[in-house]
Amino acid sequence: MRISVSVIIPVYNSAQELDVCLEALAKSTRMPDECIVVDDGSTDASVDAARRAGVRVLETGGRRGPSRARNLGADAASGDLLVFLDADVAIHKGTLAGIVHRFEEEPDLDALIGSYDDEPSSPDFLSQYRNMQHCYVHRQACRLASTFWTGCGAVRRAVFLDHGGFDESRWAIEDIEFGYRLHAAARKIALDPGLQVKHLKRWTFGNWLRTDIFVRAIPWTEVILKYRRMPNDLNTGWTDRASVAGVFAIPPAAALGGALPAALLLGAVLWLNRGFYAFLARKRGSWFALRAVPVHLVYMIYSGVGFAIGVAKHVLKHAAAGR
Repeated sequence: MRISVSVIIPVYNSAQELDVCLEALAKSTRMPDECIVVDDGSTDASVDAARRAGVRVLETGGRRGPSRARNLGADAASGDLLVFLDADVAIHKGTLAGIVHRFEEEPDLDALIGSYDDEPSSPDFLSQYRNMQHCYVHRQACRLASTFWTGCGAVRRAVFLDHGGFDESRWAIEDIEFGYRLHAAARKIALDPGLQVKHLKRWTFGNWLRTDIFVRAIPWTEVILKYRRMPNDLNTGWTDRASVAGVFAIPPAAALGGALPAALLLGAVLWLNRGFYAFLARKRGSWFALRAVPVHLVYMIYSGVGFAIGVAKHVLKHAAAGR
């Protein structure tokens, strides 16, 4: 039986990226049965870009957030399979065909996520590093996934609706939280890093820190505490946890024991992440990998800070609710 596919793309002020996204989708070896672009109150030419491409356009009626936009698209979709794409990605030609093939071959598969490729469009160092980190994490992650991702993620429409879609009170990591619900219900989620999209976003130091701390680390910590589950996977694997703990142990080690224990701790952290640095060296050269080390250490520091803030918010929220 043929699986019908609805591609859903939320957009907010990303006309240029959306143009590239829809152009890439039009070159797919397996075309979707419908493509729905949901505009979330854009003030640029995003709607015009979607209409030029001849896709169906829905509007949230104002800035309502990505969860609402995706849910609106899912409610209007007619396909058996919902494929969520971000507006700032360009899907590879064979990705959609690969997604459909997985669902055809695995009747028990409920959801599937892919990965960024290792050739992001923005050439600057920070954008390359940020994308390569995501790419590496997905390539090393468990193939039976513990969560969901809307950058390139597919789910059976019936499963999506049965589990209530995305939480519209969330403006961040709604896909991860949805994945936690699917996992808790023993739904089968797979990760296939061969199903790829090219990331079109240009990262700056400011939006990198803001996104990773306030849009990812803090709300993800709250989800972990809510569901009382920190999987040994993706960005919460044991090596990530040990690395963060090691980095935060360096200052007290230096204060109490001097330079040698601090240097040994730093060496242990770098050794734990040797696979990532080797991956960067293979893909971008040794000089790139060397420059990435201090950036990666900054990532560990703010991840720990974000986790601490998330824990504090969770505790204060529950304390206030108990009054």
